[in-house]
Amino acid sequence: MKRFLAAIDWVSEKSGKGVSFFIILLAAVVLYEIVSRYFFNKPTIWAHEVAQMIFGTYVILLGAYVLKQGSHVNVDSIYNRFPPRTRAILDLFTWSLFFIFCGLIFWMGTGMAWDSFVVRETESTSFAPPVYPIKAMVPLGALLILLQGLAKYLRTLRFVITGKEEGA
Repeated sequence: MKRFLAAIDWVSEKSGKGVSFFIILLAAVVLYEIVSRYFFNKPTIWAHEVAQMIFGTYVILLGAYVLKQGSHVNVDSIYNRFPPRTRAILDLFTWSLFFIFCGLIFWMGTGMAWDSFVVRETESTSFAPPVYPIKAMVPLGALLILLQGLAKYLRTLRFVITGKEEGA
């Protein structure tokens, strides 16, 4: 079980660190547009859409990494007053909501991406880039976050049952 959880953590870590470099690409595209538009008076027809696609991919694929790091926003004013095991029991309940939500995103996103791929969907702009590769990121990101959620769920379940945190 530890190897399975470590493998999920490894995938989340590597994918997150790899995708984090997209922000540099995004900055380069935006900088190019700024220089082109304001210094040379030659705006592009592609920079805005490409920037949106890069940012969308960046956000979707970083979800698992952010979950692994525990960096999602939490409202802890009442939750932190409970003892650790009670918090873990509450977490088991909220994890079920998480799995339903992310499972729906995966399911619906897969259908959406497939339909887009079948028709080779493009944006309806003059630039007209293909959108099916970007839509494919939705189920991929959902799968990554579902796997990381499963790892966190199994660790929480172990803590509820044994009272021991991982590594203890």
